[in-house]
Amino acid sequence: MTTKRTNRTRLLLVSLLVTSLFLITLDLRGLSVVSSLRTAAQSALTPFQSLSTAILSPISNFLDNLSGLRSAQNRVAELERENQELRNTNILNENVVGELKQLKGVLDLAGRAKYKTISARVIGKGGTATIGETIIIDKGSASGISTDMTVISENGLVGVVKSVSNSASIIMLMSDPNFRLGVRVAGSQLMGILSGEGGDNFSLQMLSASSDLSVGDVLLSRGSSGDKPFVPGVPVGRVSFVENSLGQLTKKAKVEPYVDFNSLGVVSVVLESIAGDPGDALVPKAPRPAPTITVFVTPTPNE
Repeated sequence: MTTKRTNRTRLLLVSLLVTSLFLITLDLRGLSVVSSLRTAAQSALTPFQSLSTAILSPISNFLDNLSGLRSAQNRVAELERENQELRNTNILNENVVGELKQLKGVLDLAGRAKYKTISARVIGKGGTATIGETIIIDKGSASGISTDMTVISENGLVGVVKSVSNSASIIMLMSDPNFRLGVRVAGSQLMGILSGEGGDNFSLQMLSASSDLSVGDVLLSRGSSGDKPFVPGVPVGRVSFVENSLGQLTKKAKVEPYVDFNSLGVVSVVLESIAGDPGDALVPKAPRPAPTITVFVTPTPNE
């Protein structure tokens, strides 16, 4: 048994040796069997490689395009966010500039009248259960504000404080239908009662039918006892229409307010009128008329 195994092993070794010598001989004669086999295998696999490339290439390109599309979408979203941030910053800057302008204007008005004031930002607008037209400001009793104080803006009278908390106050606008104010015609002692009618509509009823009232007359607050609820001399509006009906017991008119109630950003609450009635010192300056330009036409001489 052992002898047979030994003989088989020897035969296998001899066969391998002969095969090796044969291959070496072929290589020495320029015939590379290994290279030929490799070439044959490559030739056989080439169609399959081409088919694989044809199938996988579109998939690879699609995945590449999908990745590029996602990257582009992310970039677009990023640019939109940056653009929105820039818009928000620009709006914020415009609001700050507008509020600073209004603050400067109301402080200038208060300074000319020698009113002691506290300025506040408008943080809300609307109405309550008892008042139709109001604004809310971000200052209250902690800042010295109490009810029945006059509220002004850079252009004139805004309204009166009706409700106060520690850090906020509700202001009744002079446009509210329940608002009433004693007024004086600037440059005279003619008196009347101004009434709000909602929005920018106001009516004026003079105390005398013989009052000489004209379109364009400026109305100022007449003032109250103890300066509450109204200090004197605040610009209110100008007469826009005068009714001249016969038989009237009192003269009536329509009034255009100086204040735009929809654009209030900063207002001031008058704590005290230090110098008393400022008279006509706060009458708005009339706009300067546009210069008149005269054009002379030189006649063309007849030929």
